[in-house]
Amino acid sequence: MDVISHPALAHLHSPGHHIHPETPRRLARLHESFPRYVHGRPAARGDIERVHVAEYVDAIDAILGEVWLDADTFAGASTWQAACLAAGCAMEAVERGGFALVRPPGHHALAAAAMGFCVFNNVAVAARYAQAELGLGRVAIVDYDVHHGNGTEAIFRDDASVLTVSLHQWPFWPGSGGPGTSSEHTVNVPLAAGSGDAQYVRAFEDVVEPAVARFEPDLLLVSAGFDAHRDDPLADMEVTAPGFAELSSRLAELAPRIAVVLEGGYNLETLPDLVGAALEGFSG
Repeated sequence: MDVISHPALAHLHSPGHHIHPETPRRLARLHESFPRYVHGRPAARGDIERVHVAEYVDAIDAILGEVWLDADTFAGASTWQAACLAAGCAMEAVERGGFALVRPPGHHALAAAAMGFCVFNNVAVAARYAQAELGLGRVAIVDYDVHHGNGTEAIFRDDASVLTVSLHQWPFWPGSGGPGTSSEHTVNVPLAAGSGDAQYVRAFEDVVEPAVARFEPDLLLVSAGFDAHRDDPLADMEVTAPGFAELSSRLAELAPRIAVVLEGGYNLETLPDLVGAALEGFSG
């Protein structure tokens, strides 16, 4: 599986003097570990506006100095460039069947608002690109980041051509995706704090794999967050590196095409090994 990224993502969109878990050092560490990545290209405005309203896109493009888009999401003069690169690398991952190592992450971003470190919804932009430009009609999105993929769900909630599946700690931020919130094309799998490899594999066997199989996607997109790892500072789950390899291996069997986009994962020491384990799983 090709790795797609861009060297600028290791220094753009910096929180400056603020201590923040979503730091350019996340990508710097991954670039050190996976130096032979393919250089992605920025998404065009038209690619982004398949998902986000024009007024919101204009507002991000117009940022000249450091601002906070919500209580958790910083932005600055280089945020537009970083966010376009992140979305464009996700599109490249669809073309190549690859893994996009990007930031800022995307799965909390709504059509008209940033949220939870996320500016543009990278996986949603990639899904719409696949449908509009590559003729891939049915897209499934599976999100194993520890936080509910609320932005992705909201963008596609009324679209029968996209299945969204999210496994996440519950109850937990952002407070959505709890029991009883699933529907025909929205599958939420809330998991208790302390869940580890066995609980995730059971959820895959009982819920995720049957749901994706019934949907019969042309493309499977994965929002790959690694903050469910036992050593991540932002959550309370117990998934291990072999656990992420197992989940990724199972996902690789569910569709004729697969592409992967990085979401969370905030322990700089463990993140490269977790991405490496997932790559092994996705690559068989």
